[in-house]
Amino acid sequence: MTVTIYHKPTCSTSRAALALLKERGLSPLVVDYMKVGWDRATLERLGAATGSGVRGLLRTKEEGAKALLASGADDAAIMAAMIAEPVLVERPIVETAKGARIGRPVETVLEVV
Repeated sequence: MTVTIYHKPTCSTSRAALALLKERGLSPLVVDYMKVGWDRATLERLGAATGSGVRGLLRTKEEGAKALLASGADDAAIMAAMIAEPVLVERPIVETAKGARIGRPVETVLEVV
């Protein structure tokens, strides 16, 4: 099974999710999205796979996300902002053939492995 984790190395929750996957004997493909960024197709796929849509991928703790929500931004504006500022995407996200989950709480990622 292919397991991909969209990871931010400086995030303790993201590191915990990666450690949890490795403890389970998995060798996930690690995508440091802060280095590689996001594209529309990936965000749309992950939004669909998590069942939350693109808006559900937004990291609402970030000031930029708060401003987007306060302004009433639509999904297209949120998508554009997440592509321009990768930090606006919630983390970590784990994706497999079974779907995708945002690792909050961390154990949630086990639902798709």
